[in-house]
Amino acid sequence: MIRKQLALLLVAGLLPASAHAASLTTFGPRFGVSISPDQLVLGGQLAIAEVAPNVSLNPSLEFGFGDDRTVIAINADMYYHFAVQGTDWTPYAGLGVGINVIEFDRPAPFSDESDTRVGLNIVLGTDVPTSNGSAFFAEARFGAGDIPELKILAGWNFRMR
Repeated sequence: MIRKQLALLLVAGLLPASAHAASLTTFGPRFGVSISPDQLVLGGQLAIAEVAPNVSLNPSLEFGFGDDRTVIAINADMYYHFAVQGTDWTPYAGLGVGINVIEFDRPAPFSDESDTRVGLNIVLGTDVPTSNGSAFFAEARFGAGDIPELKILAGWNFRMR
């Protein structure tokens, strides 16, 4: 229980401090799959750019469906964006905290069960700009702790005007 409370305090503490130092620059949908549990994942993310040089805060919310459970993941990740000459692609690597609320579907007459788990996100991905000013991204998310072991996700980031 103490782990959960500390993780929630960490997430709550990061968001206002980062929002003060930088501005919300992008938002958008994300979709993909996870392994262990095997699920379809849908969600969305924000990006608060330049909390430090080449660093962004990327909170996201994901919903996983399948494998006799539903997972709601709240992530607070920090990404370091690498500048690569000669290409528009921007690879990134990140770390963050993931809080996962898991509902286990049980057959009747048993009641469904739920659990909250906290883990570490390790993220590798890339942004690819599109012609309309948005960016497509693809990433692999590795979970350490009691959260999904691997997620392969893609999505779009639309610029705030």
